[in-house]
Parts: sequence; C-alpha cells; structure tokens
Amino acid sequence: MQQELKETNKNLIFLSFSAGVVGAIAAALAWQASGGRIIAFIALDGWGVPLLGNFPIHRLSHDEFTHWSSALLGSGGDSFYADPPVDHLDLWRSPDRVMGWTIKKNAYDKETRSLTTAIAFLTMLLQRYSGGLRPNLSS
Repeated sequence: MQQELKETNKNLIFLSFSAGVVGAIAAALAWQASGGRIIAFIALDGWGVPLLGNFPIHRLSHDEFTHWSSALLGSGGDSFYADPPVDHLDLWRSPDRVMGWTIKKNAYDKETRSLTTAIAFLTMLLQRYSGGLRPNLSS
C-alpha cells in the first residue's frame, strides 16, 4: 500500500500561466528526469516559450496571433485561442467569460475547430487526464 501511494504521488498535471510557463516546463522536465510522470502540461499564454517534452502538451492563448506564433515553438496537442481577443490576464482571471476556438488535431494532422469557452476547454482537458491521478487520502 505504501509503495502504491508513493507511485501515485509521482503523477502530476502542470497548469501554468504567462512567465510561469518557463519555470513550469523546466520543472516538468526535471520531475520526469527524476522518475516522476507528467500526465499533462497546460500552458496559458506561454508566449515565446518552447514547449517540448514526451508528455501531452496543450496551449491556451488570449488571441490568435499569440496562439499561432507560440505554436512555432511547439504546438502540442489540442489547443485553444480566444476570439475575440481578450486581455492577457483575462484568460487567467475569467476563463468562463473567454470565448474562442478549440483546435483538435487528428492522427492525420487535420484540424477541427469548435467554438467554446476557455473554462470548457480546461475542464475537458482536466477530465481527460484526471484518470491518471488518484488523491492521496492517507494522513
């Protein structure tokens, strides 16, 4: 039982914002190198930050230009950008009020887009990946 809890505690989902994406991707890579497992990495407005890793990576951006230009440094999997554009901090503060496009890629690199909110996109990702996490309920 104790070994199972230790293994469970090694599984992480990273959710990072803005300049914090720099430190978060470094921490995720270090965590993985030390034997931990990254279930997913989610970056909100990590503009200009290369996002590379052998774990699922997702980007959310406050506008289409930031989304497009950030994808040049690693687009990852499903992503989201606000449309109409919003202020940078609004993506973090009020994701329930941010409308935009979810972009999903299939196995053939074809994209499908659907109109949604940033919070709906985040919820979808967290539901997708939370199966790999189990809470540590021991004291």
